[in-house]
Amino acid sequence: MIKKQRHYRKSALILTLMLVLTAILSACGGNKDNNAASPSTSAQASASAQSSGEAASKEPSGELTKVRLQLKWLPQTQFGGYFVALDKGYYKEEGLDVEILPGGPDIIPEQQVANGAADIGNTWVAGLLSHQEEGFPLIQIAQMSQKSGMLLISKKSAGINTPADLKGKKVGAWMGGLEFEILALLEKYNLDSTKDVTLTKQGFTMDQFLNNQLDAASALTHNEYPLVLAAGVSENDVNVIDMNTEGVAMLQDNLFANSEWLADNQETAVKFLRASFKGWKDAIANPEEATDIVMKSVDQGSTTREHQLTMMKAIGALVLPEGTDNSKIGYIDAAAFKQTADIALKFGVLKQEVDLSKAYTNEVWELATK
Repeated sequence: MIKKQRHYRKSALILTLMLVLTAILSACGGNKDNNAASPSTSAQASASAQSSGEAASKEPSGELTKVRLQLKWLPQTQFGGYFVALDKGYYKEEGLDVEILPGGPDIIPEQQVANGAADIGNTWVAGLLSHQEEGFPLIQIAQMSQKSGMLLISKKSAGINTPADLKGKKVGAWMGGLEFEILALLEKYNLDSTKDVTLTKQGFTMDQFLNNQLDAASALTHNEYPLVLAAGVSENDVNVIDMNTEGVAMLQDNLFANSEWLADNQETAVKFLRASFKGWKDAIANPEEATDIVMKSVDQGSTTREHQLTMMKAIGALVLPEGTDNSKIGYIDAAAFKQTADIALKFGVLKQEVDLSKAYTNEVWELATK
């Protein structure tokens, strides 16, 4: 009996050893097969990863470059082209995420751009020149208003048929840097602003003019003049002195950038101008549509669609004067810029002659309009 148990134990042990050996050999064989397949699998994975990486590199990342535009004033159709470009996705098409920052009486665009709160600003040229002289690192990159919108208007009953007739009259001016075209006009006609006329500070409504407290009043083609007509004064009863016709115009709405920012972001500035010009072309061609777009951002209680539409049409005539090819939108005309700088120097806005090569550049415009 004992012999049989030993025989069974011996047989079981042999069988167990054989099973273990078979398992080991099977495991080794399996590992050998896996290792043989591994280089091929790794190569396929590597090729697949490389292919995916190349495909990804060919597709746009989808990341947009942030650009902040600081307006000179509150949203209105004076800035219609930018709102149209934003609404129609022209900035996005250029890879830009543009934020339009509203201006106001307490916001100075030149300061906002200089301190980095905005990347590109909108202001009048004389204001930009003044801040440049103070040492602000700013440079103009586009001129949006090719003509001045400044007028002197008078009721025909005042008898002011030519600028020479301003002698002895009470003339309204906004002051604060907005009176220099008027001063240049008076000088052209040999009228002393302190003796020959009574130069009076004008409010930002047209009440003084409407109430006959002024013989002649300052008015912009796109704002105050239409307001006077809307108040019931007939266009036939108004005499208009146009600063452009008189040769004393100063350039107004422009675009400028921090010169240090521009040095590192010229391509972004080019894209911004290209999309903005496209927006302006649309706005000028279809002022009704542009007005509807801008009205989404306007304080409805402070204006009307009718006034904003009138403004849009008048602004369009400044951005793209009659007979001008729309490919010239935003171009900085050297002679017009110098005239603005000369008037600013003559009447104390500036203390020294402007170095035009540092005041503005058409390089960004040229790249944007290629």
